Amino acid sequence: MKVSTRFSRIGFILAAAGSAVGLGNVWKFPYVTGENGGGAFVLIYLLTILFVGLSLFIAEVTMGCASRSDAVSAFESMSSNPNLGKKWKFAGFTLITGLIILTFYPIVIGWIFKYIIISMGTLPATVNESSTLFTNMFSNDAIGQIIFFTIAFTLTFFILSRGVKEGIEKINLVLMPLLGIILLILLAYSMTLDGFSKAMTFLFVPDFSKITPSAILEAVGQAFFTLSLGMAIIITYSASLSKETNIVRSSIIIAFMDTIIALIAGVIIFTLIFTFNAEPSQGAGLVFISLPPLFQELGVIGNISATLFFVALAFAGITSCISIVEPAVLYMTNRLNISRIKSLVLIGIVTYTLGLVALLSNIKVFASSLTFFGKNVFDILDFTSISILLPIGGILVALFVGFTVEKNRLYSYLSPYMNDTVFNLWYFSIKYITPIAVFSVLVKQLI
Repeated sequence: MKVSTRFSRIGFILAAAGSAVGLGNVWKFPYVTGENGGGAFVLIYLLTILFVGLSLFIAEVTMGCASRSDAVSAFESMSSNPNLGKKWKFAGFTLITGLIILTFYPIVIGWIFKYIIISMGTLPATVNESSTLFTNMFSNDAIGQIIFFTIAFTLTFFILSRGVKEGIEKINLVLMPLLGIILLILLAYSMTLDGFSKAMTFLFVPDFSKITPSAILEAVGQAFFTLSLGMAIIITYSASLSKETNIVRSSIIIAFMDTIIALIAGVIIFTLIFTFNAEPSQGAGLVFISLPPLFQELGVIGNISATLFFVALAFAGITSCISIVEPAVLYMTNRLNISRIKSLVLIGIVTYTLGLVALLSNIKVFASSLTFFGKNVFDILDFTSISILLPIGGILVALFVGFTVEKNRLYSYLSPYMNDTVFNLWYFSIKYITPIAVFSVLVKQLI
């Protein structure tokens, strides 16, 4: 493997957690929970993390540690049949999914940067004002969005240019603890508000009458996507993991960190929602449209709280953005013998250009020219990567590990960290439960 440095154990945990902890935790989890009735949805989400997400996470870590290489090489080298390995290597190209996400993810991070600045000044006083503010930025402010998009993009690639140890590990050693501290400060503050007890009841007392088949599949999808599975990130990061690391314990820690941050974000947001008697099921605009007026009612404390919240959201976005590029970089340096800097330049040019097109497709002046089959470029990239390619990537990993890699080989890697009963439960999950669950999500998204 042509990687000269490796993650330390804590570096791997924070980097992988930084990948998993993203906008899906702090932005998406609260609003899908609100749309799907609260506590019962959360319970299904937690069970899915335990029986589906964690199984797949351990599978990807095992592939990375065993192969010590990029995702394409991992699929090729770990197949029990060399001829099958030549075909399975194409499953490693799920790393392309990350590059597609990279085209629009910094756009959303750019919105967050804009809201950090807004939070330091005059916040909108009503939901109508807030909606107008966001809509104008989203649909009309091309120059402002391009500036913030460029800042987010440049910051991501600068960190990546520093490599595994000096770039990815160091930035996560700073950003992940800071994200945790900011969320804990906001959580402590939310405990003083009237809506805290109602938020806890909403999130942690199940009302199964509100659960529908669609909500169950949504919970499975949220659990799967939030762990950054199915796009070669965990395989790639694990390839740079020290051999002394307990991969099962590390996987559990990462899944726990990812889940607890989503739950904390939910408590904070729903405490604000219930404190001001707002509606919890407000969809994707919950953060950008609904929260600023609530913060505004708190005066100066609201400005401080809003600033901290959007800074935390930015941290979550940046750490995820960094991780989705690394699989492609490792493939290009390992298999194509292209230097790390040249790889980043090539990836940067292509994804930045497509990102600009996606950004402009949201602007009214350009929207009609950049809309195809009823979806603009931004929505096409979003739907294709999240709703189609990620589930396919997860299914491929589950089928590969469950049916192609020799069971004894898996046992040799995992037996030092789990007893025979736990191993057999994990193996059954990765072979049967995980692919069926993820396939259900894929079908639901397509239908």
